[in-house]
Amino acid sequence: MSGNRGFRGLAVIAAVVALTATAQAEDRVRYASVGDETRAPIGWIEFCSDNPVECRGSRSQARDIVLTQTAWQDLLKVNRWVNDTIKPLTDMDHWGVIEKWSLPSDGYGDCEDYVLLKRKMLIDAGWPREALLITVVRDKKNEGHAVLTVKTDKGEFILDNQNEEVVAWTETGYRFVKRQSQSDPNAWVALGDGRPAIATASAKQR
Repeated sequence: MSGNRGFRGLAVIAAVVALTATAQAEDRVRYASVGDETRAPIGWIEFCSDNPVECRGSRSQARDIVLTQTAWQDLLKVNRWVNDTIKPLTDMDHWGVIEKWSLPSDGYGDCEDYVLLKRKMLIDAGWPREALLITVVRDKKNEGHAVLTVKTDKGEFILDNQNEEVVAWTETGYRFVKRQSQSDPNAWVALGDGRPAIATASAKQR
């Protein structure tokens, strides 16, 4: 998307953001329960089939970002830019189907599409995929919703199309269902909520 040009500087910034193995930070705030591998959310496999470059990757070491002030400002900028630029539209209105994951190249999308674009922008800028995890939650209305979890040495933070700010996962008021594995982008792990998420979400209403 043309707006991505404004974030070319992130590549330089990300290059100087140090990385650390998650195994070295056992005392940080974590999810209450990271469970076994579970099935991918509805729409992910089809998205990967249509966009193999976005899903490629082999098993790797889990890594967290050292959350410098510069890195924090970058997260805020990406979250706000995508939230302000992409217009909310449900998959049914957009594609005529209940659930479809896609990069919002036409400027419209629902929650997972916001997440896919934020993830892509950060990865293209040099941020490690292992620290950028697509996550399925149940929101405050108990509806399925997708957010981006950013794993850092100061905890796990959430980029969300329902929130202009980036907040700690504990401050969202959400119930966390599943997310991508840090070590394998095509593996998903349960997060302690056994209720199925039928669909990730509807578009944010403005």
